[in-house]
Amino acid sequence: MTNFKIIQKRNIWLGISGALFVVFLAALLVWGFKYGIDFTGGSLLEVKFKAARPSVSQIQAGLADVKLSSLIIQPVGEQDMMLKFQETKEETHQAILSKLNELAQKDNKNNSIEELRFESVGPSIGAELKIKSLWAIFFALLAMLSYITYAFRKVSRPVASWKYGLAAIMAMFHDVVITMGVFAFLGHYYEIEINTAFVAAILTVLGYSVHDTIVVFDRLRENLPKSDEDFEGTVNTSLNQTIVRSLNTSLTVLLVLAAIIIFGGASIRTFVLALAIGIGIGTYSSIFVASPILVVWEQWKK
Repeated sequence: MTNFKIIQKRNIWLGISGALFVVFLAALLVWGFKYGIDFTGGSLLEVKFKAARPSVSQIQAGLADVKLSSLIIQPVGEQDMMLKFQETKEETHQAILSKLNELAQKDNKNNSIEELRFESVGPSIGAELKIKSLWAIFFALLAMLSYITYAFRKVSRPVASWKYGLAAIMAMFHDVVITMGVFAFLGHYYEIEINTAFVAAILTVLGYSVHDTIVVFDRLRENLPKSDEDFEGTVNTSLNQTIVRSLNTSLTVLLVLAAIIIFGGASIRTFVLALAIGIGIGTYSSIFVASPILVVWEQWKK
């Protein structure tokens, strides 16, 4: 079996990770997120046109009298249309449906609309969701650190057990910041909003990242007592024994996610895109970030 010199070239991998981390952290701090109505408060209306769907500009002109704030109109599929706006009153909701129905029948009397969904969120609920989302991420990180420290309690040489947990957390933090930075970029240039599904995706990325890292660390735990190599060599051997499994597992997941992004509905696209980005970067970090951090830590101790 080919023995790739992964750990020996750790400066390259850590350099790539460091550059990506800095770039996307800067994007996150400078641009921030474009929050959806889940966080800002507002309404989401999705309708389906029975026949020809009007253009975005036609709908904007038709709804001009309703005077909607922060109106975003997004075509979905062949006949659907999604509208997002700040107002949450039922009178506004009904006025929009009436205008859309008039617009649909303007050129075709047989045309009409079907309401697929209507969601309304108040700003106070949006603020509460932000706080709860941050707490959910914090407790997930704390639980993972505690679990890894406990699981590796019998592997204390040459690296203390809690350092395995901290290395995994650092790799996860790297994955999450890059994923969020990508969405800050997409929000700034492509108007892509985040919602509560994005928070669920981030928590899933956290779990996947630590799972992939644990696979490598667990093989390292098995190899350490019986290895004749130094710590750096043992880590590299462990990586080579698990790298194919990690890549194959991630590739199969990413192929499924790619299919959903291409053929799935717009309502889940943000969630799936966040998963794809996070799992992709998480696979990289479990191989090229977490384990090299352990080796660097062990050398610093010396």
